[in-house]
Amino acid sequence: MRSNAYSIYQQNEISVESPAKLIEMLYEGILRFCGQAKHYMESGDIEKKIYYINRVTDIFTELLNVLDYERGGDVATYLTGLYTYQIKLLTQANLENSTEKVDIVINVAKGLLEAWREIHQGEL
Repeated sequence: MRSNAYSIYQQNEISVESPAKLIEMLYEGILRFCGQAKHYMESGDIEKKIYYINRVTDIFTELLNVLDYERGGDVATYLTGLYTYQIKLLTQANLENSTEKVDIVINVAKGLLEAWREIHQGEL
């Protein structure tokens, strides 16, 4: 899990105590950037909308890259499909200027974050 995302956070001088904490921060980033994308969709700022949708897409891509299929098994396979579908929804949201599709991504990310925190309570 200590891949490119970890390096990026280190370069930005963000202290990450554990890989579990890093994933939590990535899920939080998805929520934050989706909120920004929605705001800019509603205000009509296309450039900033695209910027924030791309940020969220980059996070999902990084999450895909760090999946461990050996240890994660069926869960990793499930997350592959889920993350890939979120990227598809973000692409559609961008093209259609659909805040509803961004809301779907937000709801999924909230569920992932909540589940992650529950599973990794002692590590965060």
